[in-house]
Amino acid sequence: VQLQASGGGLVQPGGSLRLSCAASGFSLDRYTIGWFRQAPGKKREWVSSRRSGDGRTYWADSVKGRFADSRDNAKKVVYLQMNSLKPEDTAVYYCAAGPRPILSALHLMASYSYWGNGTLVTVSS
Repeated sequence: VQLQASGGGLVQPGGSLRLSCAASGFSLDRYTIGWFRQAPGKKREWVSSRRSGDGRTYWADSVKGRFADSRDNAKKVVYLQMNSLKPEDTAVYYCAAGPRPILSALHLMASYSYWGNGTLVTVSS
């Protein structure tokens, strides 16, 4: 099982960026895919999770309404579309896969068995 995140870069406040998470070695439908981020000097925090089974996506309050997710099952790629970016969105973003964590545990890093490399997003003018 491998996850490869990409798409990070430098963007101005208010701008947009789309991250990709390419999966290999497993079926996207069988795992919950989560996104986390870690800002400099801070703990890694949960951003979103799309649950396997019902396919619903859950969002952290800090990004709700600004971020969206999508996926290409044929290519086994999950996307994180980030809009209206703010300087506080600056972080290394990680994608992760977990075997169907329960709803109340979606935000926990321990719910995810597999982690991709991080991709740096810098929001600055």
